[in-house]
This record gives sequence, structure tokens and C-alpha cells, in this order.
Amino acid sequence: MSMTFRQLEVFVAVAKTGNVTRAAEVLRISQSAVSMSLAELERLLGEKFFDRRGKRLVMNDQGRALIPKAVGVLAQAAEIETFFSGRNDRLTGLLRVGASSTIGNYLMPRIFGDFTASYADARIALDVGNTEHIVQELLRFNIDIGFIEGLCHQPTIETIPWRRDDLAIHVGAEHPLAQQKSVTADDLCQARWILREQGSGTREIFEAALAGKLDSLRVALELGNTEAIKEAVEAGLGISCLSLLATRRARLSGALVALKTPFIDLQRNFYLLLHREKYQTRLLRRFMAFCEESTLGVR
Repeated sequence: MSMTFRQLEVFVAVAKTGNVTRAAEVLRISQSAVSMSLAELERLLGEKFFDRRGKRLVMNDQGRALIPKAVGVLAQAAEIETFFSGRNDRLTGLLRVGASSTIGNYLMPRIFGDFTASYADARIALDVGNTEHIVQELLRFNIDIGFIEGLCHQPTIETIPWRRDDLAIHVGAEHPLAQQKSVTADDLCQARWILREQGSGTREIFEAALAGKLDSLRVALELGNTEAIKEAVEAGLGISCLSLLATRRARLSGALVALKTPFIDLQRNFYLLLHREKYQTRLLRRFMAFCEESTLGVR
């Protein structure tokens, strides 16, 4: 058997893109070279790794078994090259981070800034999406580490509590509830609500917190972006449940008001996610330790 690193690179590229043409573009080689390399790998290992669905190549069970091993071998090979290139005392390479929207927009930029100030040779790519998107990208090995504000139910992903976050129900400065000293469950039932889309961690936590507390909500809008929700609430279109981390500036300026609702527990965890079968590079391990040590406030 004479399997090569190039064949593994081709397999991983096809697995991630699901398409020979896009894999060729990523690797900067011809489509025929991709097809030949993949065919040779399948011949050497005696297995087919993809099922054809139209023009797409979809990994089968054998492909899903190979992908973590192939990604791990390539990562270890890159570390060996770094070690013997005279750069073993520095952290180099690309770290692909996925984060759900609150974490990605309001925490990660500051963490990245501090991390790259200490490790200038490290490169970081950030993918921001909702919790469901981040989990799926981790399962596909498109990211190295994930951070979510919702819950993960995938057994192949290790879920590590990272830090606490407080949610609060927010209204615009001119909203009638902003002037009330106390807010009741009936006040919330009568209000117009603006919520995140299904699949959002904030939405999932919020709905769990309301179970048994409020009979029903009048949902006026569902938006897929926290900034859009903040703008809509400020404009008086409704009220919403948002992270205090995301609304800090708006609250300080007086544009948004966080209501006191002691009858609802709106505290949650942020979680760090790792694929159990993924090889952890030195760069990934150092970044994880850095995030664990980070003391950035959420207020």
C-alpha cells in the first residue's frame, strides 16, 4: 500500500465541499487530478467513501469513519513540518473557530485580539452562525472548535461548560413597560415579541425558561440576527430576550432598557465544543487554554 498525503488531502477536500469541482478549486489542481486521486485512494483501501446524488458526492459510513483519521494525519504532518522548520518555539498555522452569534459577535473579537497579540504567527478564521449551524460544521470537520450559547445533543461532540451569561427581556426606551417599576407575567403575555429564529441557542434557552411561566407569546417577528432584533426593539416594534453581553452599549446609552423579571430564570451557559475524534493540534490546545483563562466581562 502506498497511500499519499495528497490523496488524503483530496479526500478531505471532497468530503468538505461535496463536489469534485470545488475541491479542485480549493486544492488548486485539475478536476481530473482530484478524481484520479480519490479513485486511487478508494482502490488502495478497498472501499468507496462517497455516494453520488446528482452532481454531489455524499459521504457514506466508510467516509465518515475515515474523515477524522485523515484530518488528524494531515494535522500531525503539518505539526511535524513546523517543528523541523525551526519554528517549534512559535505557534503557527490556521485555527478555524465557529461561534454562535452572541459569542461570535461580542466575545470572540476581543479574545482573538488578545490571543494574536501573544501569538502573532497564528491565523484565525471565524465562522458565525446559530447553534445548529456550528454543531453541523463541527460534525463535518469544517471547524476545529465551536462555541455555542444553546445546547448540543450530538454524542460525538464533547460539550464543555465555558462561562455563564445572563439574558434579560429588553424594551425600547419609549416602550410603556420601560416606565413600570415592576413587570408581571401578564404584561409579557400582552406584549408583541421579536424572537430569534428556530435553531438559535438564545431562542431555545428562552423557550425553556418560559415553560410553565407564561401561557403564550404574541410573536410579531422572527429575525436571524441579534443586531436586527436590537434595532427593531429600539424602534418600538416589540420586546425581546437578549444577552446582556450583546446590549451593553445600547443600555449604557439609554436606547434599551433591561426589565427586571425575577419570576423567570434567564441565566445560561456558554459551551465549548470539540469533536471527540478530532486530533487536537498544539495551536488548538493553546487556544483552548487561553479561552479558559480569559476573564472578559459580560456586563
